[in-house]
Amino acid sequence: MNDDTIARAAEAIAGAQALLVTAGAGMGVDSGLPDFRGDQGFWKAYPPYAALGLSFPELANPHWFERDPELAWGFYGHRLNLYRATTPHAGFAVLARWMARVPLAGFVYTSNVDHQFQRAGFDPQRIVECHGAIEVFQCLDQCGDPFPAPPGEVNVDPATFRAAPPLPACPRCGLLARPNILMFGDGGWDQSRTLAQDRRMAQWLGRVGEASGRLVIVECGAGEAVPTVRLTGEHLARRFGGTLVRINPRDPHGPAGTLSIAGAARETIEAIERMLFR
Repeated sequence: MNDDTIARAAEAIAGAQALLVTAGAGMGVDSGLPDFRGDQGFWKAYPPYAALGLSFPELANPHWFERDPELAWGFYGHRLNLYRATTPHAGFAVLARWMARVPLAGFVYTSNVDHQFQRAGFDPQRIVECHGAIEVFQCLDQCGDPFPAPPGEVNVDPATFRAAPPLPACPRCGLLARPNILMFGDGGWDQSRTLAQDRRMAQWLGRVGEASGRLVIVECGAGEAVPTVRLTGEHLARRFGGTLVRINPRDPHGPAGTLSIAGAARETIEAIERMLFR
């Protein structure tokens, strides 16, 4: 990491009036979560799928809930169990402290479905989960609105990663449920919850604009393969004349004016924090 860029990032955060934290899979990696980068990374986390020749995009497809629901819920049930058992790393708490200090408050925009920001104590009303959330289910038949995932584990065989009945069901009609997550080739995702989150963030950004507040965007671990988070941060930095701090060990580059830091999320956040309180 470049100490000069760390110092400039600390200066920007210290002078921020509004803070937007954006995050991709690299944010969760420091808590011990897999990022599924490439087929080999995915198969290392889930060896039975290597034997089946199923890649992450092939498996993360809603058609499995119709064709082979035990396979579908084996994958998503294991992820739900894993995420619930994971403690968010210390960098989350640092970001929360930064957000609490800025006068125009802050927001989180993440492509992660792991609910780690909520588990770390962030206000759920100030989070956008642009790809949905594993802690929210929807009816496969779309008989009503998405609903909170029930407590307890999904029974998944650790050798085969197949789920055993009873599989999660809709509490209204009793039919099979699925996670309220945007999957590949997904025409059935109920995006109403995410759209409501988007509206709340748009209202906050409107207040930031009205106050001509200095916006700082701290992006953590958002890669280029699915660039939703990166593009959102770049767009908002241009729109508000804000500062984009991009933290990424492999892809830190960005448009002119980006403070690019080649480092992991937690260690970089903590390095910036130390610089703030030197």
